[in-house]
Amino acid sequence: MIRDIQSAADLAPAYDLVVVGAGPAGLSAAIEASTHGLAVLLADENEAPGGQIYRSVERASDADLARMGPDYAAGRVLIGRFRRADLSYARRATVWNVGPADEETGDGAHALEVGISLGGIARPIVAHRVILATGALERPFPFPGWTMPGVMAAGAAQILMKSSGLVPSGRTVLAGTGPLLYLLASQLLRAGVSVTAVVDTTPAGNWRLALPHLLSFATSPYALKGVRLLFEVHRRTRVIRGVTALEAVGSGKFGALRVHRGDKSLHIEGDLLLLHQGIAPNLNLTLAAGCDYGWDERLAAFRPAVDGRGASSVAGVSIAGDAAGIVGAVASAHQGELAGLTAARDLNRLDQGAYERRRSQLAQKLARALKGRTFIEHRFRPGESFRVPGDNGTIVCRCEEIAAGKLREVASLGVPGPNQMKAFTRCGMGPCQGRLCGLTAVELLAQCRGVAPSEVGYYRLRPPIKPVTLGELAALPHTEAAIVAVAGFVERTADDAQDATHGSRQ
Repeated sequence: MIRDIQSAADLAPAYDLVVVGAGPAGLSAAIEASTHGLAVLLADENEAPGGQIYRSVERASDADLARMGPDYAAGRVLIGRFRRADLSYARRATVWNVGPADEETGDGAHALEVGISLGGIARPIVAHRVILATGALERPFPFPGWTMPGVMAAGAAQILMKSSGLVPSGRTVLAGTGPLLYLLASQLLRAGVSVTAVVDTTPAGNWRLALPHLLSFATSPYALKGVRLLFEVHRRTRVIRGVTALEAVGSGKFGALRVHRGDKSLHIEGDLLLLHQGIAPNLNLTLAAGCDYGWDERLAAFRPAVDGRGASSVAGVSIAGDAAGIVGAVASAHQGELAGLTAARDLNRLDQGAYERRRSQLAQKLARALKGRTFIEHRFRPGESFRVPGDNGTIVCRCEEIAAGKLREVASLGVPGPNQMKAFTRCGMGPCQGRLCGLTAVELLAQCRGVAPSEVGYYRLRPPIKPVTLGELAALPHTEAAIVAVAGFVERTADDAQDATHGSRQ
């Protein structure tokens, strides 16, 4: 049965595998690896397993399950399997570093050191393999007024629904693009929320790129679900398409959304504005671990470089699920299983024949789950005008309140990348560490320089990737190297000198 890790003192000094993130990919990776006898630790920041897609599903009522839909309810089966697995689970734990350790694994590769904080205490633990299943982040959606009170991310609203049963009480407007926009609209409508309008910013030209992939989408599980979802939303609220620009206005807080469609405009009053224009891989821990990455033009986002089994450029580190590229819950689970299986093979817990048979089964399931994704990526790719604000007064970095105009001013000085831009402006230096501004800053700089985002690159991320208190750092074991780094020397007693002399004579 599962072993709950309540404090840092309960952590073992070493594990065969550490999985970071308890969404579909992380849960599946941990389950698969544990069935082959690996000592597994699953570390997750949340109170309960499930990630964003299955958040709080274990304690959801029948009414909650009906409102959120069958894809949400499916998480109970996966979490049930996880609860019966033979592994260790650390909830409310923050993994803030993955780097090389001094020792070697049994296969000759160097082990990894994982920095983890739990219960206010930080501990370094050794892992022979690490699987990063850190999921995705909502893409920034910068336009005039997007930072005012009364405007929030659609994903945040969904978290409140799942974790606390809270729904908006006033007139609610949704704006953006992507399947999640319509999914949330349907969930809010089922909960009795007054959804005034769904404002769709999907570029009309996306159809031209998506059309060649329509047949594959039509024969995928996404097609029927998508048609039903669109029909429900269109039947119950107003849907506005062909939108070319947005502006949130109000006196001290959101009061209305100005919607522009070419030379025409609409004024939609509301009490709450929910924004969403897709998701992008959560790269922070991946990049801090030193993994290679590249720009994916179809996603309009950076993604880590991984092979078909999820292995990254860093030995011993694999990446699964949306953290490696947006694939959805079902495909994320299969990618997690494949990464967990490969970890077991690499650590000699099953022979090559058994590995290949299981890998072939998982590869077939993964291919079925990915069917239709290409159409979705082309169809709902957010337009450049909504990814890069044209208005110079629009805030890009919310933490440091840096506007687009300031970034363009710095870009004109010839800065080569976002790290130099950060040094000039502090953009990306706040508590979010670029999670809310990184993509916008990169694309804005690339646009100013007239080059591709791949040439500009992303922020250089270093551990700790999450805030770590001085108390947590003070709780770290005081190794001799750490003492020398701080004090410059190690104070030794007479007994230490005697022991050292005795050892040299032997």
